[in-house]
Amino acid sequence: MNVHIITIGDEILIGQITDTNSVWMAQQLNLHGARIQGMSSISDGMEDIVGTLERATKQADIVLLTGGLGPTKDDITKKAIAKFYETGFVFSQETYDRILHFFERLGRTTTEAHREQCFMPQNANLLTNKVGTAPGMWFDENGTVVVSMPGVPYEMKYLMEHEVLPRLVERFPVQPIAHRTIQTIGEGESRIAKRIATFENNLPENIKLAYLPSLGKVRLRLSGMGTNQEALEQQLDDLVAEVVPQISELVFGYERDNIEGVVGQLLKERGLTLATAESCTGGFVAHKITSISGSSAYFKGSIVAYDNSVKEGLLGVQAATLAEYGAVSEACVREMAIGVRKQLKTDIGLSISGIAGPTGGTPDKPVGTIWIAVSNGEQTVTRKLQLGKKRLLNIEYTSNQVLNMVRQLVLGVV
Repeated sequence: MNVHIITIGDEILIGQITDTNSVWMAQQLNLHGARIQGMSSISDGMEDIVGTLERATKQADIVLLTGGLGPTKDDITKKAIAKFYETGFVFSQETYDRILHFFERLGRTTTEAHREQCFMPQNANLLTNKVGTAPGMWFDENGTVVVSMPGVPYEMKYLMEHEVLPRLVERFPVQPIAHRTIQTIGEGESRIAKRIATFENNLPENIKLAYLPSLGKVRLRLSGMGTNQEALEQQLDDLVAEVVPQISELVFGYERDNIEGVVGQLLKERGLTLATAESCTGGFVAHKITSISGSSAYFKGSIVAYDNSVKEGLLGVQAATLAEYGAVSEACVREMAIGVRKQLKTDIGLSISGIAGPTGGTPDKPVGTIWIAVSNGEQTVTRKLQLGKKRLLNIEYTSNQVLNMVRQLVLGVV
């Protein structure tokens, strides 16, 4: 089944809110064997909605809309759908009774706008929305299903899970589909592609490989379609087992794993503790670590040593080191990593010092020059990063890289 997703709302087009509905729906539909043919974000205008519906229904088996179903005058999705189908409206007493009950429970009264909300296109099959006032609407004409849902994410998700997906699976034949994701860090997609070129060239016709790069990381996603779900799952598992040894030092996890979670699990399994000393990242590494539930089992704390006096006073960085090499130097991060490990009495210390940008660079140390280090008492490893001028990207990229250094240190492959 081919699906086109339409999100309606001027607030999306002007960047006031992020369209998370399309992403979530695409993920769920893909798990049910659907192919996403297209996505459209459009304005609240009548002609835009009707025109997009006309195009989408010619290309897809299923068209899913979210947004524009509230009680206010700018919510015109129902009117646009009625115009598209050239139909009139009927009053839904069931919907009105449910809205009355909904507001009674809240101790509030309804308005005339809520009553107007209960006029529905004549050809709509209404989908019960138990977490909001606007019902979903299901249309099935000329071989194409159109479903309209509220734009509020939790209302849309309720309708998708309880009403829409079960009906779609029953209405359309589905072909088994499965995915496997390999999480890598340390090399770019072009280098990885070169290393596994033979593997990729020999993939079966029903399997596709996608490279999904992010800041310092690349996800390798194997996607397959088949006639038997169990056989397809086994085929993908076998392919993962074949390719991982070719890039084993880059692989840190699978599926939805993230580097901070993987590092935390390694530390927990080995009974090790960690502390961070951060300058230009301002505590972002500590934030990533503590975003994982249970991180208190292995994370002792962080010293954000932004000023040199803190580097000296709390971390034990020598004044001579700062005078000769500066804060953005290998010597400085080495002493910071050793110092925070001793100060917070942990097994491992990590440190970062650099020029995140977009200002502050010099000819010798341009913006994007960042030093990182990890130390376990027996070994201290340093690395220099030479990044760009975008501050937030530099901070996140650096955080990923230093966490990977911790992973490598724990595994003994640094």
